[in-house]
Amino acid sequence: MQPADGELVFYGDGSVKSAAGGVLLSEFGAAEAEELSVKPGVGCGLIYAKMKAEEGQTRREVILCRFSMSGLKNAGEFCKIVNYYITTGDVSIPEEIERQTCEKCGRPLAEGLNECLFCFDRLSVWKKFFHYFRPYVKRFFSAQLCLMVARLFLLAIPILNRFLIDGYLRPKRGTLSDILVLAGAMFAARIICELVYIITSRVYFKIAISYSNDLRVKTFTKLQSLSLGSLSRRTQGDLIKRVMDDTGEVRNFLTGGGRWMIEHSVTFVVVLAIFLLTDVKLTLLVFAPVPFVALAMYRFRKFIRGRYERQWRKNSKCSSILIDIIKGIRTVKSFGSEEKEIGKFSAAAKDLAQVSSDNEKFWSLLFPSLMFFMGTGELLVLYFGGKAVLGDALSLGILVQFTMYISYIYEPLRWLVSLPRVLAETMTSMVKVFEILDEKPEITESREPNNVPVSGGVRFDGVSFGYKSYEPVLKNIDLDIKPGEMIGLVGRSGVGKSTLINLLLRLYDPNSGKVSINGTDIRDMSPDHLHESIGVVFQDTFLFAGTIFDNIAYGKPGATLEEVIRAARTANAHGFIMQTPDGYNTVIGENGHTISGGERQRLSIARAVIKNPDILILDEATSALDAETEASIQESLDRVIKGRTTVAIAHRLSTLRNADRLIVLDKGAVAEVGTHIELLKMKGIYYKLVMAQRKSHKMADA
Repeated sequence: MQPADGELVFYGDGSVKSAAGGVLLSEFGAAEAEELSVKPGVGCGLIYAKMKAEEGQTRREVILCRFSMSGLKNAGEFCKIVNYYITTGDVSIPEEIERQTCEKCGRPLAEGLNECLFCFDRLSVWKKFFHYFRPYVKRFFSAQLCLMVARLFLLAIPILNRFLIDGYLRPKRGTLSDILVLAGAMFAARIICELVYIITSRVYFKIAISYSNDLRVKTFTKLQSLSLGSLSRRTQGDLIKRVMDDTGEVRNFLTGGGRWMIEHSVTFVVVLAIFLLTDVKLTLLVFAPVPFVALAMYRFRKFIRGRYERQWRKNSKCSSILIDIIKGIRTVKSFGSEEKEIGKFSAAAKDLAQVSSDNEKFWSLLFPSLMFFMGTGELLVLYFGGKAVLGDALSLGILVQFTMYISYIYEPLRWLVSLPRVLAETMTSMVKVFEILDEKPEITESREPNNVPVSGGVRFDGVSFGYKSYEPVLKNIDLDIKPGEMIGLVGRSGVGKSTLINLLLRLYDPNSGKVSINGTDIRDMSPDHLHESIGVVFQDTFLFAGTIFDNIAYGKPGATLEEVIRAARTANAHGFIMQTPDGYNTVIGENGHTISGGERQRLSIARAVIKNPDILILDEATSALDAETEASIQESLDRVIKGRTTVAIAHRLSTLRNADRLIVLDKGAVAEVGTHIELLKMKGIYYKLVMAQRKSHKMADA
């Protein structure tokens, strides 16, 4: 059995075809199959189709194709799409399936990246680099011009040295004053050069810091515009690394490699011209090793890039593990898993250290070896040049000038040898930063937003949604919520209650259908206007490191102390706040870890109600509270709810019994609608949920 390039295709008419080398191998209708499945093997995997059995026949399995293990995830996605069609009869083919491997080289893509770090368009990356660098171009080239002038003063020193030797020392006809003049000129050239270096260095660092900071702010700003779906495809550690570390790598390039690029180029051209005008044969000896060094660097360039790509992967993994452990430190300690997490992080850090050590070991061998080989040009010049001086075919001053200029010509060449390493690190960082900046937001704002008053008339019209369109969470939801009405969302875990709320907040857009408020599609409103009119309390409360006042006022920037206190009283938080050492100025830790879960929940409720929202969303708003506190806050919420459209999810179904209507979701669809009493009489899904919860409460009380 020989490997072959083939394709397995699912068409919009429901047919599945496989072909290799342009030859059709099999074809059948997906409706003829019961299910497609993937079976991973050793070195390759298989896609099977379990065909429907006709009457009197046994069910058979058909192998559709074999694939390399790099295509395992795509094979799984293919089966999900076809199986969704088999189950529903709907064809849901995504416009663009998330790529797992590079289409050019076949290598697996780094996690969180859509660009291959081996095959990306380097010209395009540099164009983006200079596009964002445009405001700094004038200052950068002004500094470069000063640097080149200073370099020319420095390059004059070997010429003055040659005149000193050949004109005054070798013939012994110079006076002390002549020597002092030439020595003074060389000293002045050195002083001017160093002063300009000091000034331009400050300019370069200012430019580099400002540019990297602009990139950092632009990247962070772009992250705010991306949807939750886009952000969830990347780890928090990776996102933090892109915003902070990768933009810092660009700054290091500007102060290092980028700074010297033009200067070394000018130095190389000027010294080469001086060499050729002085002695062509010695010039050829100087450059004799260069072609071999250049060939070696060309052969090693992909190898070097691959090494630093692996180092970036290990670094990103290490950062992600660290952030997860720190965020979940309470869970880690409560389960006594410190040693386990230490082992996990130690293993990741060891892998990173090993890769970094291997890279440095490789570079410490390669760079000195190439530099030593390049230095043979200097030995050739000294040997043949010294021989010419002894034979009176060359003056001593010219030989000294050559040997002094060799360091100037080899300096750019040494920099050129180290450039692949610098570019490998910098290009990797720039690809990651520009990928964020170039990503098109899934949630777009209308060019001419229709910001109607968000007074509460909400409608879900044929809404279907799935984080992947062929794995729907919500299916054809039709729901009207009247202004001022309180709606309770009920259902088992995973049926789409929180997803429905996320669509109302427009954290996602539906795959089909629309969500409208007062007859206006929320996609036609500006996100700011929508979110200003909606207050939300999530199940997982999040508080910022800062004062209690700042956390409550976060819901309404510029809120007065009276407004903050009023919101706190509404949430029954004022009492415990006044018992803290500094009252509303008390600083709470990150995510409020210095206060209890119930207190965090009450601050979150206060933050939601301070903005006096037209629509209030309560996603398990009282889940973290004891029965007494819950009853107290429920009383406060009852006051807040009056006159507002409210959508509530609650784990304790008893808290929703006073809702105007309860919407029971099951398998992503609306299964039952009615009041608490009406649904109990129906003895359907809601009735079973209530009975199961009452039974669990009785068992707990016992």
